[in-house]
Amino acid sequence: MSEPDSNVDSTPSRFGRLLFATGLAVLAVRNLTNLEGRIAYADAKGVPFANNLVPAASGLLLGGSVGIGLWRLPKLSAGSVIAFFAGVTPVMHDFWNVDSESRGEELTSFLQNLALIGAAVAFFKRAREN
Repeated sequence: MSEPDSNVDSTPSRFGRLLFATGLAVLAVRNLTNLEGRIAYADAKGVPFANNLVPAASGLLLGGSVGIGLWRLPKLSAGSVIAFFAGVTPVMHDFWNVDSESRGEELTSFLQNLALIGAAVAFFKRAREN
């Protein structure tokens, strides 16, 4: 027998999904509305085919966030978010390769992304259980 608030449709679960999904959707939309800047940054980080990968990765994040928020195709959606952060985090926030002036900011972004991966993994696990 499961506890009431462990149900995917419980208010806390729905609220958590919406908070997570909204934050990620805003990040994705910001990427998509500033593609030139995001592509330039990715180019500076040495990302190959940045002009193709940045919009594709941002679309992956947007689709995954909407899917988690609406709990539609939740395994695919959570997997999309995991794939986005697993690909982006070590390349774009490589704190170990930057100068000491940038290291703190990159480390913070790296750790924030790790936390988001953790949340996406938890959503993926929840989707597998249902």
